[in-house]
Amino acid sequence: MAQEIDQGYDPKEVEPKWYAAWEENGCFEGEVEEGKEAYSIMIPPPNVTGILHMGHVLDNTLQDIFIRRARLEGKSTLWFPGTDHASIATQNKVEQALRKEGKSRRDIGREKFLERAWQWSEEHGGIILKQLRKLGASCDWRRTTFTMDESYERSVRAAFVKLFERGYIYRGKRLVNWCPASQTALSNEEVVMKPQKGKFWKMRYELVDQPGRCLEISTTRPETIMGDTAVAVHPDDERYADLVGKKVWRPFPRAEIPIIADRAVEKDFGTGALKVTPAHDQVDFEIGKRHDLPVIDVMNPDGTLGEAAGPEFAGMDRFEARKKAAQKLEELGLLVDTEDYENNVGFSERADVPIEPRLSEQWFLKYPKVAEAKRAVEKGMINFHPKRWEKVYLNWLNNIQDWCISRQLWWGQRIPVWYRKDADRTDSANWHVSVDGPSDPESWIQDDDVLDTWASSYLWPFATFGWPNTDEKTLKELAHFYPTSTLVTGFDIIFFWVARMVMAGLELYGEDKESLTDEEIKARIPFKDIYMHGLIRDAQGRKMSKTLGNSPDPLDLIEKFGADGLRFGIINIAPSGSDILFAEERIDIGRNFCNKLWNACRFRQMNGPVDANLSLDAIVERIKASPLDGYSNWILQRLLDTTREIESQFAKFELHQLSHTLYNFVWGDFCDWYVEASKALLKDKEDPRCTMALAVSDLVIRQSLQLLHPIMPHITEELWHAMGYCEEGDFLQNAVLPSAAELSDKLAAGGIAVDAAAAVQVEGVKELISKARAVKAEYNLASKRDVTLFVTPADAASSAVVRENLDTIKKLAGAEAIELRDAVDGAPGSVCSLGTVYLDLSSAIDVEAEKERLGKELEKLDKAIQAGSGKLNSPNFVNKAPAHVVEGARKQLAETQAKRDEIARLLASL
Repeated sequence: MAQEIDQGYDPKEVEPKWYAAWEENGCFEGEVEEGKEAYSIMIPPPNVTGILHMGHVLDNTLQDIFIRRARLEGKSTLWFPGTDHASIATQNKVEQALRKEGKSRRDIGREKFLERAWQWSEEHGGIILKQLRKLGASCDWRRTTFTMDESYERSVRAAFVKLFERGYIYRGKRLVNWCPASQTALSNEEVVMKPQKGKFWKMRYELVDQPGRCLEISTTRPETIMGDTAVAVHPDDERYADLVGKKVWRPFPRAEIPIIADRAVEKDFGTGALKVTPAHDQVDFEIGKRHDLPVIDVMNPDGTLGEAAGPEFAGMDRFEARKKAAQKLEELGLLVDTEDYENNVGFSERADVPIEPRLSEQWFLKYPKVAEAKRAVEKGMINFHPKRWEKVYLNWLNNIQDWCISRQLWWGQRIPVWYRKDADRTDSANWHVSVDGPSDPESWIQDDDVLDTWASSYLWPFATFGWPNTDEKTLKELAHFYPTSTLVTGFDIIFFWVARMVMAGLELYGEDKESLTDEEIKARIPFKDIYMHGLIRDAQGRKMSKTLGNSPDPLDLIEKFGADGLRFGIINIAPSGSDILFAEERIDIGRNFCNKLWNACRFRQMNGPVDANLSLDAIVERIKASPLDGYSNWILQRLLDTTREIESQFAKFELHQLSHTLYNFVWGDFCDWYVEASKALLKDKEDPRCTMALAVSDLVIRQSLQLLHPIMPHITEELWHAMGYCEEGDFLQNAVLPSAAELSDKLAAGGIAVDAAAAVQVEGVKELISKARAVKAEYNLASKRDVTLFVTPADAASSAVVRENLDTIKKLAGAEAIELRDAVDGAPGSVCSLGTVYLDLSSAIDVEAEKERLGKELEKLDKAIQAGSGKLNSPNFVNKAPAHVVEGARKQLAETQAKRDEIARLLASL
């Protein structure tokens, strides 16, 4: 039912009203609809205790655009929401709370700790999902899944068991990345390399059989000296050829260690001699295996030194021990030199502390179906948007290493492996691996470790439906919605999540097969398209963080700009797959566009009645009231063109262009041109041309609201109802969006022929008006409406077009008179397709006074240029001033010269 549109748009009133209505009426509920094309998206699950940040705004706005567009296309849609348990982040929060009570997790035990973790998740969890509702996210909230839900956890255990039984999961003692803060192993992908300034210590190791002769060794980590079990040199290094096989004294604890030859040593790095500490360096560990060296672990799990480091160091923090070890070398006369050194150090992504290589018994996953995961992308079964991210994905798969999937945490999915009590755990005969555990649990002890969080979320596209259950509902939904349609995510988790989901789907979704055909790959992949977006940074290109104070609260932005304003603004500044430089003023366009759209609809209502349930057919019937005038023909052609452009942008995943295309059409073509040009037709309400023009506006507004709905859902829903485009109780999303071809056919069937050639003529008139406005602006006459314009037409046809549109040109260009002439001398002008438009200065300004003003301005600029050139020609200034000051002076001179040239041009035209 049509209703009067208020004078001003208030998103605080409109947005919550419609979101509540959508939820109450089940608008977001995704069900299997036989006979309809399925379209599904799985939300990248945010941390259960997380809160909305700008990255979420971008990511979820993009997903909402895809899913709302699919609804408008009449597809069977599902946007599946959920949250991730975030093992390390959540456990850290709970342990922090315990520390404030003077306790640790060991003090209260695993069961009580998990009670606290669940309590924390329930108290702080779900906040982000409520915040996503404020953004307008149209997920099927009934299906919200938490990765620690019993059904999902069962899926995770089932996946582990299947992969173990197929030989992909194994247990082994290997050197892993260890986080001393969280006290857990990490995968390579969870380690962030950061440049660090440190020291390079050069020291002496004395030969055992030649007292006084020393081998010089360089190291950045003297705190691991106590774990040295050899010194290695390159076998081709002639400097040390006679020393291989001999022994040196390890400084402390003093012990004999061998000199060995190994090709892993870099001859040209440092002294060419390497201290080998197998327990604390990956390269050293491999050397140790090749030479059967003993492994001495001198560090505790918390980053302090252990008993093996000796009584002087035991219990000392690793960085304090570094200083102490260097000091002791100096005291013993073994320190040769210390120099500053910068190198890359691995940091724990979550805890932000330097990791330690640590020898540890862990569970590992040998990635399955790697060849098929590559083939899926290489053959276009899975497509990255932008395409350049395919190389990153394939490069990682080509250099893939086994994944350490166990974590020494308590919060998470516990590894479904049990060990027989009082038996050798290294013997797999004493293991029990199953989903439900042994039938006699009193005889077994379950593994203490939990799975890496990513080792649960990589099952997200199908575990959420209940896999591996075989009940009718699960099988029916998976058959309909899997593979899912589009994954929207940031490029920073291609390795963590995207690639792993692909391999999990290929291996687990379906029966066990050693290799897959292309058809089988297509059936098993978790998604068909991957839309990669960049990271949001501040205007200076810095990563947003609370510490820098450059991360705005999205809820504050919604309060200020409205959810639709924020959504439009953020999409408008998001380049394809590249980082986004955010500043509040850059998203103000969204709020302004909402107001423009609102006022355009209100203007339409003020100029004629709007009826309830104004269908597309009814609008077309009204357009037939009068033959199309030039501008009505043109705007319908632009509507068809814009609809085609939007279709193409969705097909090519060019979402960064959507907002620009729609903005240019609605604000530029419709509001600025058609509404203004058609005002003359609206004066006489009895004139059939008035009925036609209003109907054309109705068609443009109706189609525009549908095209805009995925980006700006609330305001478009409000205006859809206010304009009477639907039956009471129905919603915009249920009105199938006509394609450009369907809309064209509908108009043609109604006897309305949109003439593309005639539309080109109007483009020519628009261009002439724009050129006239520009010439007026050059002489500060933009707002002056009593000027005279001269037009010299390009040819007879152009002359006819100008004469037909004289009134419109005068009105929109802001001219009192327009004269067509064969030639014009001495007046400033601008060339366009219809000819040249000139400004009669004698009718607009005092030419002599203007010449005098411009002459004085020219003198001032010439002096400024002389001064700027003199400064830059001075070696004293160029060589001594800071580089940014010199660059600033050059830039200022260039700007002054450009301004001087423009003033000279204007003066010459007078």
